[in-house]
Amino acid sequence: MIKLFYTKDSKDFSDYELLDTGEGEKLERFGRHVFVRPHEDAVWPKTLSKKEWEQIDGKFWSSKQGAKKGWIFAKDGPWGNSLKDRPLKWPMEYKGIKFLASPTPFRHLGFFPEQASHWDFIENVIKNSRGRTSGSLDVRPLKFLNLFGYTGVASLFALRAGAEVTHLDASKQTLAWAKENQELSGLGNLPMRIIEDDAIKFLEREAKRGNKYDAIIMDPPKFGRGPKGEVWKIEEMLPKLLLAVKNVLSDKPLFVILTSYAIGSSSLSLGYALAETMRNFKGNTEAGELCVLEKSNKRIIPLANTAVWSI
Repeated sequence: MIKLFYTKDSKDFSDYELLDTGEGEKLERFGRHVFVRPHEDAVWPKTLSKKEWEQIDGKFWSSKQGAKKGWIFAKDGPWGNSLKDRPLKWPMEYKGIKFLASPTPFRHLGFFPEQASHWDFIENVIKNSRGRTSGSLDVRPLKFLNLFGYTGVASLFALRAGAEVTHLDASKQTLAWAKENQELSGLGNLPMRIIEDDAIKFLEREAKRGNKYDAIIMDPPKFGRGPKGEVWKIEEMLPKLLLAVKNVLSDKPLFVILTSYAIGSSSLSLGYALAETMRNFKGNTEAGELCVLEKSNKRIIPLANTAVWSI
């Protein structure tokens, strides 16, 4: 069965709203700024008026829309019409965790709001797991690994819950953003290793060193390059990634989360892959879609595929 993962109460995320969707686009509010971004699966008419769709700070055009790919900003907005140099960033907050938002060249704004249900899951499960890993009185910190960790919002929820966090990404700029988010949330004194590396090479070295993790989250891209030019293609590399993940799991792992924006087929594909990876561990796998509740007419809008294994 396909599960829908989403935050059911919009009050939990007052800094973000999916205002409307339709005609291949989505209208979103990020704090005080409103943007239009592509959403090709929105094959229905828009609900809000044309005027409401035009009162925006910026719009990202995809190559499929017949215009030059990239952002076009309002002339009277804070960006001018360029993302050159350091773009404006502004603070966002979800349940006490603070992080910076800003338009990027890849249509994103530094985080994925549909992953909020995963953030809740990570924090709640880690908080409730103390003493479970290898004995009723075990006080060893749970070790959490965030692969392809981007700007680190998921890492911050694990960190606040009491985990010892390793946050990995191949982009030096993105890792600097993650460190900014850690400081902004007041968690700078807590143990979070921030590592620039190729995911599979890192996992292979960790396995040789005997380092193990109790919980892992990963959001592999469709295509990318590591710090030394390593080529990543999800269709070829996902099986190798999952095997490498399996080799660094502790004897009693707590959960593994796999999310993909790159695989357009059913989330069952991710579910089958993750279930096969975890078949020697006692637990269950759920496959589904990460969603956001649309404000204009309360539709549940799917934005990514995901699979979650947990005990």
